[in-house]
Amino acid sequence: MTTLHVNGRAHTVDADPGTPILWALRDTLGLTGTKFGCGIALCGVCTVLLDGHAIRSCITPISAAEGKKITTIEAATDGSDPVGSAVRAAWVKHDVVQCGYCQSGQIMSATAFLKSLPRGTQPSSADIDAAMAGNLCRCGTYARIRAAIADAARTLA
Repeated sequence: MTTLHVNGRAHTVDADPGTPILWALRDTLGLTGTKFGCGIALCGVCTVLLDGHAIRSCITPISAAEGKKITTIEAATDGSDPVGSAVRAAWVKHDVVQCGYCQSGQIMSATAFLKSLPRGTQPSSADIDAAMAGNLCRCGTYARIRAAIADAARTLA
């Protein structure tokens, strides 16, 4: 039994300690906003926050999350987090989503990136590209993603 702290609540998960966080979230806890993409941490679709840091949940075992806080897309965009709210609003404003499959991972990575910046910092395009490297978008909306992150940073400043 492993206790996971997900979106502000403790959950006991009866699974092997090597089970990837992704499957505990989706199959055990019913939090299906986090998606499965490649299964080898190359696409970023499964990104969640672990103690505020973006991680790939498809390869991170639940044992690595004991005593830490997991934040999923469900909590990041529910309106309670100002950074997540700014990212979500910018995503809508810049019409980022096309097919939408990668968006939960993109939003989680963007949220972690903006939270890591000193307050009032406006990241450069190169900073944004570096932070978002490893988050793939099959539809190619990278320019809109970059614009939305820059806009969210301005909103938060």
